[in-house]
Parts: sequence; C-alpha cells; structure tokens
Amino acid sequence: MANAGLIQFRNCRLIRDHQLIRDDLWIRNGKIINPEPVFFDEKVEAVKQIDCGDAIIAAGYIDLQINGGYGVDFSHDVETVEEGINKVARGLITNGVTSFCPTLVTSPVEHYKKILPKIPNKTEGAGILGMHLEGPFINPKKKGAHPEQCIKNLEKGIDSILEAYGSFNNVKIITLAPEIDATGEVTRALTNRGITVALGHSMANLSDGEKAAQNGATLITHLFNAMLPFHHRDPGLVGLLASDGLPSEQVIYFGIISDGVHTHPAALRIAHRTHPDGLILVTDAISALGLEEGIHHIGELELEVRDGKAFIANTNTLCGSIAPMDECVRIFKKVTGCSTVYAIETATLHPAKCLKIEHIKGTLDFGSDADFILMDDDLHVLSTWIAGECVHKSTK
Repeated sequence: MANAGLIQFRNCRLIRDHQLIRDDLWIRNGKIINPEPVFFDEKVEAVKQIDCGDAIIAAGYIDLQINGGYGVDFSHDVETVEEGINKVARGLITNGVTSFCPTLVTSPVEHYKKILPKIPNKTEGAGILGMHLEGPFINPKKKGAHPEQCIKNLEKGIDSILEAYGSFNNVKIITLAPEIDATGEVTRALTNRGITVALGHSMANLSDGEKAAQNGATLITHLFNAMLPFHHRDPGLVGLLASDGLPSEQVIYFGIISDGVHTHPAALRIAHRTHPDGLILVTDAISALGLEEGIHHIGELELEVRDGKAFIANTNTLCGSIAPMDECVRIFKKVTGCSTVYAIETATLHPAKCLKIEHIKGTLDFGSDADFILMDDDLHVLSTWIAGECVHKSTK
C-alpha cells in the first residue's frame, strides 16, 4: 500500500528554514517527506494522524561532546562498552537527544584499543554519530582533568595517532592541540579521512589556530575552557571567532557549555554576539548526569550530586557538568535573550553542519531522518522520536 506507514503530525509548529512555522509534519519509512507528491501523485491519506496540541516540533538534539552519564564513564568502563553506551543512549532520549558522539578523554593506549572496536552500530536509544576522542594529543600545560602520564606527542605524524587508537574505525572527532602539529600534516591527513579536527586543551596563539584552520580544522573544543585566556594583543584560539585569517567561506564552529556553572553568562553572550553561526551547545557531561542527589561511587571516584551540580564527595570542588542538553538550551536562551529558533538550532542544525550531515540530521527538511522532538513553549521535552518511532514520552 502506498500509504503504509504514512503519519501526519498536525496542530503543531515546526522549526524549518530558521523560522517557527505553522505546518504539518509528514513522515514515512523513518524519513520526513514532502506531502505534495502524496496528495497529487499518490492520492493517499495518512494511516495515522497525531494531534500535537500546538507543540513545537524540532529536529532532535545532537551532542558532540559527552563523557558519560547515568553512572557510566565511557573512558573507564572498558569491559562493559556496549552495555554502557546503550544505558546512556536510553537516558539521553529523555532529554531530547537523538544523536551523540560518545567522548573519550585522554586515556591509556590499551583503553582505546579495547573500546573503539566495541562501539555498537545501533543502540537502544539515541544514535551514535561516531566517537569524539579528546586527546591524548594535547598540551600538558592545559590538561585540565586529563591524566598527564597518558598525554602523547605527534613525533611520528599520523602514525602516532594510529599507534594510539589502533584504527580510525568509529572515530568522528579528534581534539588535539594545534601547536603540537606545527606543520599541519596530521590535521590535513585526518580531515582527508572525513574526521573533524577540533582544537583544544592547548596553549596555541591565534596564529597557531589560523594555521590549523587553513589545514582543515573546523571546531574548537569547549570554548574558553583549557585554552589561553583572551588577551587583546593575542586573543589565542578565542580569536578564531573573529579572525580574518581563515579560508574564505570556512565556518569555525565551537562547542560551549551552558550549564549555568562552567561558562559565565557574559561569556556566553560574548560568544553568541561575536560568531552566532558557529555556536554549538555541548553538555560535556560526566557519569553523574541523570543520577539522583546523594553520594555515588563511580569506578575509583566518589562524587556527590547536590543542588543539580556534581562535586567530589564531601567537598565543594566541582568535578564536571551534569546538565542535560534540554536544560542547556533553556539556560542559553534565557541568558542570551536569543530566539527560540536560534537556541534550538545551536543543538541541532549547527552540530549537524559541523559534521557535514545537515542533509540527514539536525533539520526537518524533506528527506531528513525522522529524528525529532515535541516541546512546549518553555522548551521542555514532551516526546522524542527516532526514525519516526516514539522512543520517549514525558509523564510530567
């Protein structure tokens, strides 16, 4: 039957073409479709109509940097990789995330070689776009919480990376410090393999950043964190947001954490006003995401979730972000005063464009995957859909 699986979502507002428009959403066989040929050529009707109650429909959120959640740490749980990823994937759909890049921080070589081959192609929740390997090719002076004994250099060029990871299978993003790839050889080689090169955990000046961009780097990892602070005579990697030394028409994207803790509202506003097209919200969440308030033992770490933040147990020392993506979007909209459409696009269209997958993810365009979310006007997730199937419905 021509109308098999044809579903019409009505009484809704869609985010499409950078606008919030009143229109119906039509899906079939896991894809968003153009209804005109259905009406005029196929002359069929939907087998199912869903009244959305005037909800907003947007593409599902995409998280390019997430270290774990729900008690799972992607970098350390090497014996339960598939189980852990599936647990996080199931949790993320409750926050409106339909695709993500599980992120490994700087780790022992044997961890990469155990974890990367075990990444599942299909999950029980949000889909995997590929891994984000945040290290070990970083500057030890900006290591943050990364273990210094595991940091490596690039003395053998691209072979150094292959030796560390074992292969490039399942790898989508690699964060490295541009100053340790002075010739740009590694950045060019990774870019030619379709891997997004991100700049971060770095002491790079602006010139280093510009050279990396000229060699293909297109992303900055958690802007403002683990890099030189802005200085008026040399603004460092932050200066890439307003640089005139980039290849023409190349957009530099940057991840930023708007959890209400890691980035001051004024810094969010500066980034937004300086380079709105490149802004991507990331959670950079740790294993405590989604856990109840109280003390939790995760691997060798004892931490406490208190007042919506994660602390090293029995201290006031913050140990990572635990704000889910939908909360980050709400916080960002509130502190910047941006439009609803723009706030949502920072977690949908922008990350999709960064990975060059905007033709299938991050939009409601015809032909895109039917990964989307229904939200109320306060941007609380009402339901999450992947490939046209409802995978989560809010009970609130």
